[in-house]
Order: sequence, then C-alpha cells, then structure tokens
Amino acid sequence: MRAVTWQGKRDVRVEDVPDPRIEEPTDVVIRVTSTGLCGSDLHLYEVLTPFMTPGDILGHEPMGIVEEVGAAVPDLQVGDRVVVPFQIACGNCWMCLTGLPTQCETTQVSAEGMGAALFGYTRLYGAVPGGQAEYLRVPQAQYGPIKVPQGPPDDRFLYLSDVLPTAWQAVAYAGIPKGGSVAVLGLGPIGDMACRVAQVQGAGRVFGVDLVPERLNRAKERGVETFDLRSFDDDKELVAAIRDQTDGRGPDAVIDAVGTEAHGSAAARMVQNASSMLPRKLSGPMAERFSVDRLAALYTAIELVRRGGTISLSGVYGGMADPMPMLTLFDKQIQMRMGQANVRRWSDEIIPYLTDEDPLGVDDFATHHVPLSEAPHAYEMFQRKQDGAVKVVMKP
Repeated sequence: MRAVTWQGKRDVRVEDVPDPRIEEPTDVVIRVTSTGLCGSDLHLYEVLTPFMTPGDILGHEPMGIVEEVGAAVPDLQVGDRVVVPFQIACGNCWMCLTGLPTQCETTQVSAEGMGAALFGYTRLYGAVPGGQAEYLRVPQAQYGPIKVPQGPPDDRFLYLSDVLPTAWQAVAYAGIPKGGSVAVLGLGPIGDMACRVAQVQGAGRVFGVDLVPERLNRAKERGVETFDLRSFDDDKELVAAIRDQTDGRGPDAVIDAVGTEAHGSAAARMVQNASSMLPRKLSGPMAERFSVDRLAALYTAIELVRRGGTISLSGVYGGMADPMPMLTLFDKQIQMRMGQANVRRWSDEIIPYLTDEDPLGVDDFATHHVPLSEAPHAYEMFQRKQDGAVKVVMKP
C-alpha cells in the first residue's frame, strides 16, 4: 500500500509499505477513505524529530471502511463505516472507565513513561503505524472505532478522530460560565473549532487571537471578536485591548490552542533546532531531559486571564525544563487544565451536533482536499501557512 512516511526533518514521502494485517483478536483493518493533517503532525515535521525513525508512518486522524475484523471485536463487521480516535485504548481498565482513555493502562507506553499509545506519533507513544495511508490496522477495536452512518460526506464525521474532541475538551476544561467570556489563542484547526464549540455551548463573548489574515477572517465570519497580533507592538498591548472589552479584568477563561509552535523565544527555538541536529543516540536523551518550549502563548494566557480564571491548554507542549511564572500563577489564583483529548469521553456528546443543520460548520471546515500523493506539498503548505491552509484532508 501507499503511505506517508517520515524520513527526516521537513522530509515526508509517500512510499510503498507492507499492507497491515490482523495481529491480535482485538484488531480490525480499515480501508482509509479520508485522513487529516493535524497541527500536531507539524511537531514531528520539525520539533520532535529526535523521537522519530525514518520510515515511520504518519497520521492520526483517519476514517474509513472496515475490511477485516478480529475474532474478539463483537460490534463491528466488514463494510462498517468508522472514525478512528487518535489514541489507542481498551475501554475496560480503570483509567478508561474513569473517562481518561489517553491514560489507558492497557496501552500505556510505560517504557517511555508516557500515556496511551497514539497512532503515528513517535516512539514515545508506541511507534504505532499511522493513518495517512491506504489501509490501517486498528488495535483495541472492541472499543476505539466510532461507527458512523453511511450517506453524509466524510467531512461530516472525520473530525471526531481528533479536532472535535480536542476542541470540546478544551472548552470543557476552560469552565466558561454561561454568558461568560473566553479568549482563544491561535485560530488553527483546534482554536477555530474551540471558538465554535464555546459559542454553541453558551459563551457570551468569544475572542480569537492570531496573526494569519485568512484564519482571523474565517473566525470573524462566525461571530468571533478577533484580534490581529500584527496590530500590536507587544503582548502587553494585546492584553490591554482585550481587558478593555472585559471591564478591565480579562476574560473568564483562556484557551491556548498554539502550544510550543508559538512565535517568540529565539533561545528556545535554538535549543529545539540544536537537539534535532544531533546524532540520534544523543538527540533523544537531550530532548527528554533538557527540552524547552517556546512559551509565548502560555505566558500571554497567564497575563490575560482574569484573576481566579481558568487556562485550558490544548496546544502541545513537550518541554521538560520549561521556566514557569509560578508567582503570577499563584497570586492570580489561576486554575490550569491540560492534556491529550479523551476522544471517547466526549464523542457521544458531540455526535448530536453532526446533523444536516451543521451548527459547528464541519461540512466546510476543511480548506483543502488533496490526494495522499500530494502529502509532501500539503505538509509544507500547512507548516508555512500558505494558500489560506487551516485544515487539510487527504484522500488515499
């Protein structure tokens, strides 16, 4: 089959790889019909290269048709249409039953000290072949895959794999009061969708911050009060402008949907780049022990949120030596919640919104649909924020 493989920093290729097969009774194999390109994939493209191996199959946002079913998968059959969550979880352990499948005790990558295995996401999360491919082996299929109806286009359901539950959890963790206010930093796929979720769940005011004109316009068209970073000399001016809209206090909650890809901190970027250029035997341990993030977005969130407010982190951070402004966090009594989205924890709440009325705008959420063969160009375009790219869907 054809699949998108990682070969090095900013080097992805579409290559022939062996077809997946049933390996465990709890497996299924699906024929992938659509697969998303996620902002998290860009971390593998550049920042997390020390944890990658040439030939790794990328991607964690697939959906498709079941082709083979393992003997211990009672609720799926050949021909079923399914969306595959990005994490691999059993559904039966204590963590899964507590609503934390990202911490599944059956698939935890304990050798690396990490949580549940993820599709297509470094050795830290199990080095499981990903979903940017023609076919995908899905472990723990007695729990993971979400069966969806035939008929509507893939885009109606594809985002259940990651974007929708990640945005849903970001809003849930933000704890926005009914009629309250939230600022969303970063209007990429997750930030954009978090704005939409906050709106349908009753937020009174939603502020969106970015510096890409197409992303700002897209959010503004849906009623988000947008702030263009390029219009301010520094973060303090941005914070003051949003505070002016919230009686001088700041919003009730801030969602950081940027993560370590934030602009700023040239020193942190230098460390990231240096570790990625070291020999593999050295770069992994260095990144694990001494890695730092570019924390511009998080620092802005801490400054911006009102006293007693909540910060919800959905942007990916991976640093182990990050300096945190603990005095400010403590003095402002800020609550902070974060983590990978627990897809199956939220999927049943989300599905009622995936109707013909399309309140979340999923049917036209993607800005680009491209063949899988164009994956290298799609990665470059998305990473450089070219051609108005916000969400790219690939078709094998």
